[in-house]
Amino acid sequence: MKLYLSSYRLGNESDKLKKLVGKNKRAAIIPNALDFSTDIERRNAGVAREINDLQNLGFQPEEFDLKGYFDKASKLKKDLSSYGLIWVIGGNAFILLKAMIKSGMDKWLLAQQKENNELVYAGYSAGVCVLSPSRKGLQTVADPKAKAKGYESKVILEGMGIVNWSFAPHYKSDHRESDSVNKLVEYYIDNKILFKALRDGEVIIEKN
Repeated sequence: MKLYLSSYRLGNESDKLKKLVGKNKRAAIIPNALDFSTDIERRNAGVAREINDLQNLGFQPEEFDLKGYFDKASKLKKDLSSYGLIWVIGGNAFILLKAMIKSGMDKWLLAQQKENNELVYAGYSAGVCVLSPSRKGLQTVADPKAKAKGYESKVILEGMGIVNWSFAPHYKSDHRESDSVNKLVEYYIDNKILFKALRDGEVIIEKN
């Protein structure tokens, strides 16, 4: 599985994303990090923006809502396997990881896709944070107790561990969360946690 990990939206390496994805240009946009929001109009506008961005790059994007796959891991495996690009947008990383676990996406990625060079996992902010070994420290930028309809209230601090480092997006950037991210970086340093901090526009690309 190839990784295209951005601080915010597509970042400054979108041409590389186009090259990273193979012949299958179907893109699943996963918006579940926004499920805590009660502003449905704003949420839908955000998803539409992501669809437009990926269409402009030549992809065939569509929304892929994990809530429709809760407790339906077999169906998720079948449907998600038809995409060449998975684009996971930002929001609340605690909510997003719950959605991945409840739908079985976490196991699908870990057990079946890590060695799949035909798949690109891409995303930004919370979409990257869920790949880390732990959520510890993220309470400085996201509410671990955020609620959403259909979600359990339990706080999950463990991560998927697809990468071996924690993430600090929007570092020293013109973003409303940048001040909070400074505290997150301090937490990582104080607790000797391996991390990577990106400014908005910066991207990490990893290939197997």
